[in-house]
Amino acid sequence: MDKVLNLALVGASGVVGQKIIQLLERKNFLVNNFYPLGKSSVGESVSLLGNDYVIGDVDSFDVSNANLTIFAAGSSVAKRHAESYVEKGCYVIDLSSEFRYHDDIPLVIPEINGSILESLKEPTLIANPNCSTSQLLMALKPIHDKFNIHFLNIATYQAVSGTGKEAVEELKEQIANPNSEAKVYPKKIGFNALPQCDVFLDNNFTKEEMKLVWETKKILDEKIDVQATCVRVPVLNGHSEAVFLKLEHDASREDIINSLTGISGVCVMDDPSNLIYPTPLEQANDSEDVYVGRIRSQAIQGETWVSLWIVADNVYGKGAALNAVQIAENLLRRNKIK
Repeated sequence: MDKVLNLALVGASGVVGQKIIQLLERKNFLVNNFYPLGKSSVGESVSLLGNDYVIGDVDSFDVSNANLTIFAAGSSVAKRHAESYVEKGCYVIDLSSEFRYHDDIPLVIPEINGSILESLKEPTLIANPNCSTSQLLMALKPIHDKFNIHFLNIATYQAVSGTGKEAVEELKEQIANPNSEAKVYPKKIGFNALPQCDVFLDNNFTKEEMKLVWETKKILDEKIDVQATCVRVPVLNGHSEAVFLKLEHDASREDIINSLTGISGVCVMDDPSNLIYPTPLEQANDSEDVYVGRIRSQAIQGETWVSLWIVADNVYGKGAALNAVQIAENLLRRNKIK
């Protein structure tokens, strides 16, 4: 980056916060002043670009010191502070779900609807999409542009890293000791698959499932009907998705591959004869791309249906840290941050 910024990072010691720091270093951000913030981690030290910083208290931070704040600390912290930061003249990127469904708050994937950022005239709160949504829509956007998606059915297979450090440790403990009890999840995750991510809503879908519905409509196209099932699986990192699309226009397997080939941030891995397809173990290790494989097309009762398998790093990649950093890049490039 060729511009500098005064950056506050709330949740700097957390899983996502640490990945954001990695990305800032990898992308050579010129950070003029860095303010790592937290609550339980106050007084701890984090490093950025070879310098050590002591984590400050988010409740007492002087917002006038920052021109951009990234919140990576959950909904309760964002709800308490994010809007007041904006009121005090600071751009805010929030990774929680707290503000995603407010009509007046942009929900942004830069490659898809980043043009929203161009119209911003003053410091704004910008919501980062759900991890499953981001990787899904990166693959769907080129397909929708060419063939018009009418209906989307998706089953997600979500890693425990999406729940945080305690969930990762719980899975490791249950693998080492199958008799250990469930604490983070309602049932044991080790050697298991739980068809519940987040809480159940009145319609019997989980909140995670409805996030895919709401966010697909808000970001990509409100006319797309979405049905989702979200499953927590005993995988440490990397979300996988089995996706089934009904298209308006005919599209062969080759057509779908061609539509995805050359798209920045998307990598096609599809060669069944050589057992080439993406997996979270192989492709979701501090990786930025969204990987697509198992591409199939078939006619069902006169309709064109396409099946996909999508894998991405849900913490470092488009699911969380990367998308937030890309929003920051866009704000800087568009001269929004002064």
